[in-house]
Amino acid sequence: MTIASTTDGRVWFITGASRGLGRAFAEAALAAGDRVVATARDLAAIEELSAGHDGRLLALPLDVTDRTAVGATVAAAVAHFGRLDVVVNNAGMLSMGMIEEFTEAEARAQMEVNFFGVLWVSQAVLPHLRAQGSGHIVQVSSIAALGGFPSTGMYSASKFALEGMSEALAMEAAQFGVQVSIVQPGGYWTDLYASARATTPRDEYAPMRAELEKQWAEGSIDSEPRLAAEAMMKLVDSDDPPLRLLLGSMVYDLAFDISRQRMATWAGWEQVSRAAEHAVPAPTAPAGGAATERGAQPGTPPAA
Repeated sequence: MTIASTTDGRVWFITGASRGLGRAFAEAALAAGDRVVATARDLAAIEELSAGHDGRLLALPLDVTDRTAVGATVAAAVAHFGRLDVVVNNAGMLSMGMIEEFTEAEARAQMEVNFFGVLWVSQAVLPHLRAQGSGHIVQVSSIAALGGFPSTGMYSASKFALEGMSEALAMEAAQFGVQVSIVQPGGYWTDLYASARATTPRDEYAPMRAELEKQWAEGSIDSEPRLAAEAMMKLVDSDDPPLRLLLGSMVYDLAFDISRQRMATWAGWEQVSRAAEHAVPAPTAPAGGAATERGAQPGTPPAA
């Protein structure tokens, strides 16, 4: 197999590239002259992008919840193009329903795609990026990671998990020259909601559902995916990309509103918070007894 020269533009690896934001990211990268490994469960919508791009698009089938398949697909991408420069973890799904309504299978399915799928891809690409001493992993999160909201709480949980893992990954990968960014989009005209899964509704939540539907009808703001792709190009072109990037005025304002509310609550309970901590010497284990477990924070050295 012939490996293309690294002078032919960056190599992108994009999950969930068949539609929505993933499709827009792939189109923008190709338009910039870069090469793209576009993955999805259904390749029909991706393969049509090949026309006119002179072999710069490699479409590969991938279910991100299959860790073995993820590793094999990443290996195939590197074998084909010789390297990876930008990895976009975009594949995701939305499960809607009140927390009480979720079955175990429904809750696990949400986490399998939005959290574990991202984890598997991040683990699979990192050895290649580390060996290169370069690379940029972009985790597509959501406005839902700013806070939990009625009927999308499990979706928020998956994105909160994604972001916590990605913050740690950013610190761990930086020593190898690998950058990590978390993108938090607002509303875009994709089929996320149209393809969403739903729990079996309980009658007790009918009034809340009616109110939510009214709010969404009156206040929904959705944009063209193209605008998110333009922001993505600016992000990966930056010499100093941020850990987090908000996409959209609504999500930008909401992020500040939520942060201010949290800071006000923390300040109001400051005395209680501070009173809950007072350093004392490590307890001495009784003769013949087991040592007391020490409630240390990560990075705290063991007691002498």
